Amino acid sequence: MENSVSVDRPLVGGASIGNESSKSAVSWPAILAGAVVATSASVFLLALGSGLGLISTSPWPGSGASAGAITALAAIWLIAVQWIASGLGGYLTGRLRTKWVGTHTHEVFFRDTAHGFVTWALATVVLAVLIAAAAASAVGTGVRAGATLGSGATREAANAVSHATVSGYDVDMLFRSAQADPGQSATDVRAEATHILAKGLTTGDVSAADRAYIAQMIAARTGIAQPDAERRVDDVVAQMNAAETKARQAADAARKAAATASILTALSMLIGAFIACAAAALGGQERDLHP
Repeated sequence: MENSVSVDRPLVGGASIGNESSKSAVSWPAILAGAVVATSASVFLLALGSGLGLISTSPWPGSGASAGAITALAAIWLIAVQWIASGLGGYLTGRLRTKWVGTHTHEVFFRDTAHGFVTWALATVVLAVLIAAAAASAVGTGVRAGATLGSGATREAANAVSHATVSGYDVDMLFRSAQADPGQSATDVRAEATHILAKGLTTGDVSAADRAYIAQMIAARTGIAQPDAERRVDDVVAQMNAAETKARQAADAARKAAATASILTALSMLIGAFIACAAAALGGQERDLHP
């Protein structure tokens, strides 16, 4: 086995450092201790923030904080959680790490900041695993409940597979006459009108021919004039389009809110990493000043 050889290397200004240590520069016990503290603080603060958020909201109109205020407070709280948890974990890591004897101050500063960053990264991974485990447990519970509730509907779904590509609208078109049948039952009329309107939602609008046909059915069943029936159809179609637009707007708002939450989470994590590095450097400096 070859013997290890230590070399004196010159520094700027003619100074030199002593023999390099064979031990690793990483103080894993200090990192693990800081990560545990940071994770615990994050869980505590997130639970506290969730409770405060539920208190500030209300299902009653005009009560509780607005959606914009809740979003702003959540963003501030995320940053505060990262600030406090990362600061605690990083500072403890710096104070608890093994003192490096004969190491240049610049190297000590780098090692302390690196320890803070590793502490933040480890705490982030542990917290992500905990959140993923909780989500998986909730999903598993939902799957079991869904399997229980859906066992009775499996046979109906299997029987409907062969008819999945055939809609009620297509069947109605096969038997549609040139004029609406006044003797058609109310149930059949409503079902056919429902199929036509549903088809219009999937295609984006109800065609002029379908509108005229529905107006004929309305006039035949209610006795009102054809123009009045057509206005009814136009009003219903307009309401349907307005509802669809509102639903799309809500979906777009949810998309924007999710994007904002992701960006704010990433920003808070970046701040947490910086705070952990700075706190570890401060803790290491205090450790060296007060051995």
